[in-house]
Amino acid sequence: MPFVRAIVEHISDERGLFSKKRARAQKKRFSRVRGREQDVKGNRIAVSEREPVVDPVLERPLLKLHRTMDVNSFWKATQQLLAAAISNRVIGLTLRPSPVLPAVTRWTRPMSHDFFAVEPLKSYSLGPVRKKLVRLSDLFRNNSRFARSFFYRHYLAAHKCAHGVVLFFWKRRKLICGIAIMRTGKQGEFSSEEMRLLRQLYPQFQTALRRLGPLDREHSVRMDFEEFLSRLPMPTIILRWNLKTIYQNPAAREFCALWEKGPEEAKRTKATSPVPSEILDRCRDFKKRWTNAQFPSRLGSRRKLLEEEVHHQQLPHLRATIQLKQFKSACMALPHFVIKCEDLCRNGGSARVVKSHLRSCLRLTRREREVAQLACEGRSNKEIACDARLSLPMVKKHLHAVFRKLGVPSRSRLVALML
Repeated sequence: MPFVRAIVEHISDERGLFSKKRARAQKKRFSRVRGREQDVKGNRIAVSEREPVVDPVLERPLLKLHRTMDVNSFWKATQQLLAAAISNRVIGLTLRPSPVLPAVTRWTRPMSHDFFAVEPLKSYSLGPVRKKLVRLSDLFRNNSRFARSFFYRHYLAAHKCAHGVVLFFWKRRKLICGIAIMRTGKQGEFSSEEMRLLRQLYPQFQTALRRLGPLDREHSVRMDFEEFLSRLPMPTIILRWNLKTIYQNPAAREFCALWEKGPEEAKRTKATSPVPSEILDRCRDFKKRWTNAQFPSRLGSRRKLLEEEVHHQQLPHLRATIQLKQFKSACMALPHFVIKCEDLCRNGGSARVVKSHLRSCLRLTRREREVAQLACEGRSNKEIACDARLSLPMVKKHLHAVFRKLGVPSRSRLVALML
């Protein structure tokens, strides 16, 4: 019996220890819950209200921060977020994602752009220490040295500031971004709660910066690609699977106007015509036949559906070649329609037209031929003026004369003619 009694007491002690552990776990779990209530038995917790994880005041600025697409939008979102988070007088930003490119510097008030490149910030950014948040006073031995330093007198006191904090962002042991926050003496030193809030906001800034680099590269590549396509003489149109236009270069707009209005009226009016209905109808037919060939037994027939050609009824020299392109990087996306438009008569289908253009080229002066050649190389008016040593109005005058003598409405047609 004493042995049984000892076992019972041991089991009761284990149950008591387990209940204490469970109570501590529940207390830790509901540490962020307000308005806790207990029932009569005392082992149930009724949740009446939960504390928000993010302060509602900071919710909208954080959403704007994560929607940034470039440096300017990131700078505006940073100002709004820091203004809502803590009181400040001056906010500064330096951003250098690549060592090849120059650094981008922004300030809410007029400030020297070499703020992040002077001592002691320069030595700290190149040193072995990699702290995320640093008070400016911590870069000196004591507050008296900080107040007597050139850095304090020239960069802080000159703008009525006495305290400052810098957020450093590193990538592969190199400083890519710094955000400086300074305030006046009346606003006081940054408290421990404010420093803790900045530490909580640090990952938000870091996530936005990591996302900003690929977006900026993608945007620059897309803009360069669109600029390159706009200079091509080949009219090109890209349609989504639902036949919505996502790209159309200027030469394609002129081709659509020529298809709809004819050559005479297209010269007199502006090129604002939509994609011709004949081309859209052929795309719909192409789309149906491609969809019907989706079964494994018909994969061979799908491979044959590579391109379609559409000719104008009254102007047979106008031809549109439709191709279906499936992008390899987007496996789940539906294919796009790539439409290449051609004017066979202008591309050399008629010897009479070529001879007339050759006669027109002989009518150009030496300066006009030089300006036309530079324009065909893709130079802008300023670049042509620099290379030909002409003024900008004179370059425009020569280009208008070239367009008038050759009978072309744009640079893309000029390139197609001179090739």
